[in-house]
Amino acid sequence: MTVNFGGELLTAALAGTEPGERPLRHVAHLPAAAGVASSWPDWAASDVIGAFTGRGIDAPWSHQRAAAELAHAGQDVVISTGTASGKSLAYQLPALNTLAADPRARVLYLSPTKALGHDQLRAAHQLTAAVDRLGMPSTAVAPTAYDGDTPAEIRRFARERSRWVFSNPDMIHLSMLRNHARWAVFLRGLRFVIVDECHYYRGIFGSHVAMVLRRLLRLCARYAAPGTPASPGPTVIFASATTAAPGTSASALIGRPVAEVTEDGSPHGARTVALWEPALRTDVTGENDAPVRRAAGAEAARVMADLVAEGARTLAFVRSRRGAEVTALAARTRLESTAPQLVDKVASYRAGYLAEDRRALERALADGQLYGVATTNALELGVDIAGLDAVVIAGFPGTVTSFWQQAGRSGRRGQTALIVLIARDDPLDTYLVHHPAALLDKPIEQVVIDPANPYVLGPQLLCAAAELPLTVTEVQELGAAQVADALVDDGQLRRRSAKYFPAPGLDPHPGVDIRGSSGGQVVILEADTGRMLGSVDGGRAPATVHTGAVYLHQGESYVVDSLDTERQIAFVHAEDPGYATFAREITDIDVTGEGERTWFGSVCLGLVPVTVTRQIVGYLRRLPTGEVLDFVELEVAPAILPTTAVVYTVTPEALTGCGIAEARIPGALHAAEHAAIGLLPLVASCDRGDIGGLSTALGPDAMGGLPSVFVYDGYPGGAGFAERGFRSAAIWLDATAATIESCECPHGCPSCVQSPKCGNGNDPLDKDGAVRVLRLVLGALSS
Repeated sequence: MTVNFGGELLTAALAGTEPGERPLRHVAHLPAAAGVASSWPDWAASDVIGAFTGRGIDAPWSHQRAAAELAHAGQDVVISTGTASGKSLAYQLPALNTLAADPRARVLYLSPTKALGHDQLRAAHQLTAAVDRLGMPSTAVAPTAYDGDTPAEIRRFARERSRWVFSNPDMIHLSMLRNHARWAVFLRGLRFVIVDECHYYRGIFGSHVAMVLRRLLRLCARYAAPGTPASPGPTVIFASATTAAPGTSASALIGRPVAEVTEDGSPHGARTVALWEPALRTDVTGENDAPVRRAAGAEAARVMADLVAEGARTLAFVRSRRGAEVTALAARTRLESTAPQLVDKVASYRAGYLAEDRRALERALADGQLYGVATTNALELGVDIAGLDAVVIAGFPGTVTSFWQQAGRSGRRGQTALIVLIARDDPLDTYLVHHPAALLDKPIEQVVIDPANPYVLGPQLLCAAAELPLTVTEVQELGAAQVADALVDDGQLRRRSAKYFPAPGLDPHPGVDIRGSSGGQVVILEADTGRMLGSVDGGRAPATVHTGAVYLHQGESYVVDSLDTERQIAFVHAEDPGYATFAREITDIDVTGEGERTWFGSVCLGLVPVTVTRQIVGYLRRLPTGEVLDFVELEVAPAILPTTAVVYTVTPEALTGCGIAEARIPGALHAAEHAAIGLLPLVASCDRGDIGGLSTALGPDAMGGLPSVFVYDGYPGGAGFAERGFRSAAIWLDATAATIESCECPHGCPSCVQSPKCGNGNDPLDKDGAVRVLRLVLGALSS
């Protein structure tokens, strides 16, 4: 493979564009890097070292050795280096060595996705099989999966016999901690807790995981061997993609100091990164006759098909389950005319598939039976897929960390690679492809979690108390005295002798969804056969599997007949209507407290508690070309959300003074709000779906009735994203204004100020007025 293979693949991708199109906005050639080798530590046993050298690892890289040394010495540590830098060895070496030295030792591995966990389980089987003494009956490690797909008999084996359990935070919460007495031997012998891809634990999910880990460490102390001196319990080893302040983020997860290793000593091949913006379409317009670009998924399908035809093994990351299905279908369709022998070599992969389907796709991709796969971020994390040549990313994945994680799926054996980011019709994507330094040179975001959120802390306190009565000291250390007292008042906790006990019969664990979804899971059943196709988060079900919605599963199209929210079932039938559906919602907001507010002349910037009322009002039916067929009304009960919002208000006089007449104020604020929602992920580690917004020319009484723009966290109690926007308001709003100004459309489009979720049909919108509002606010903040 030549050193400029990435460039050659880019040339092939460009050859498939229409005449006259120039989609490239920026190309960066990132050079290869040589590795910094170290040596095996003295404490590592020779047969343990042999397990690694037998897999072709002659010596560890410098960062692997540094992290392994800290872990062996009992220091909690996070290794935060690039994708494919070999972070696994940093925890496998001390874990394997301890398992070999102490037959009572146990290790717990946690990952956020099943695909990653099973990939690491396979590696553990290979390593332990290479150490003879770890296969003897008295010292057998028997690495075992313990997740939602594990049969009951294997779960029992994991609990009673396995010394290296591979699980996820959900199972630890719902099963291990809930039934900790049955895990007493395992918890007593637990020496290492490995938390892989820990940057994934952000927002509400990360906040819950922080409490799950603290509950785990608390029970380990409870089961410590009698007579042993007090200790911090098992050593925690975190592995993370490159993030800002990884030690601080990891420390927030367990509540104690964590050392960090960030200097990457691994080699990597050269990479070509292309920022690609699809052309504006001339044959169709969008809502309110706004110009639209060719869909990023359609562009990604064409690029992936052309790369596959060139012999490049390619992953295409898309933003949604529906997108993964459509992209794979479109790529196969193109290959029918360009390389028909490869049509069956392209597939889709996403969460929601049944376990056996996921496993088969993972094996086919790892074995090279598939050449092209369209996937959601379900394949973003950690799965070691060797030999991939290219990654196509259809739409910025929300964070710079995720972008590099997805990009790192290619070139995982040091070879050259191509990474193509295809911009969606979205303000953030527009900004990044026109400001490449913000993506390629930007310091990586810091993970945002808030374990003190009362909507997280309350349920977690109940779980902890049900596992082992909480002491007053423990509650105070968590800063949870007020939350605990509220639970006492509600009758869910009882306080006696300086301890908190659960109310009799209380079983709180099943009611706590640590991934932050509301309403559990809605199963999707085929009406005629009763066959289960998949599932969807109950909180998102009204917007994704409402009556009339189009649902895609493994390339087949279904239309939803009905959604039963009480029984949590959506019934569908097979049909391809030739269009896609997009839910629309309307929003109302009420400010419920003073919060934090600062006046800058005519502008007030605040971070305030709010109650948001959201209601799905209907859905658009849109053709693959982007053309809107019609809008279908729905009657859905409203959802109430207490959360946190960043808000700015501007006096009407100031708006008039900057050239915005009274009649233009609603459209100017509305356009500024839409763009700001799209750009918040630039400064906060969130996805656009994590946040919402509202603008009004006549604000709530609590904001003085002034023209206002709100952007709020989409989770009860808030998740820290709005606060990050509040703290970084100048950077955020300046990027928002720059995005609107740089967009080539005349009056506003999805790349700048239109929103696909707008319940008002993106009307009114005033593109020029939005820039004037934002520049007015920025001028006030800088004065």
